[in-house]
Amino acid sequence: MRKTTALAAALIAATMAAPASAQTVPYDRMSFFLTSVGPGQGADLGGLDGADAWCRHLAFAVGHGDAIWRAYLSTTGNRGARSAVNARDRIGTGPWYNFRGDMIAADPDQLHSDGNNLTKETVLSESGHPVRGRGDAPNRHDILTGSGVDGRAGPSGEDTTCSDWTSSGEGSALAGHHDRTGGGANPSSWNSAHGTRGCGQQALRGTGGDGLFYCFRVPAPGSP
Repeated sequence: MRKTTALAAALIAATMAAPASAQTVPYDRMSFFLTSVGPGQGADLGGLDGADAWCRHLAFAVGHGDAIWRAYLSTTGNRGARSAVNARDRIGTGPWYNFRGDMIAADPDQLHSDGNNLTKETVLSESGHPVRGRGDAPNRHDILTGSGVDGRAGPSGEDTTCSDWTSSGEGSALAGHHDRTGGGANPSSWNSAHGTRGCGQQALRGTGGDGLFYCFRVPAPGSP
């Protein structure tokens, strides 16, 4: 527990220390990106707080660190008294735009339908770059979500979130394919293609991942 708390604190500190510079300026309404890199501890993201802080840390470098960013991650609540959290309930009501200004979805229902605009070409990093997928070397298309296709947490009692994003060892997490291709039960799903083989960085890389996750901008309290 102390290790996870320390990681979350380190990520939050990194958010404030990140350089506010970038060679390109994102669309001023950018509200969605795929992390270009993870914290480096596999699926131990420091819990939801640590993951949110990492989203803000990356957004800060491209001029959006003053916004509220949430990681698209569910939790099952299996670690204790806390209830499950659904990823779709964390990200606001939309619409969401990528770095270029392409709208990826108007609202949560479209986001979790076949009508979304999530493809390898539109799922861009915080700096506007595409992320390697199936057929690229290395493949990095497994994106951590801990969610079903509807954006909700998996069944209670099953570890589908690497102990609610605090494990870098044993366990498993549900992951989607940002390029909408590959193997698994739902290979074309952006948020729920299959479970990972483990929670460590090397285990995630072994199935075509790298500890990446989606980030969404949500409105500040009181904003229209």
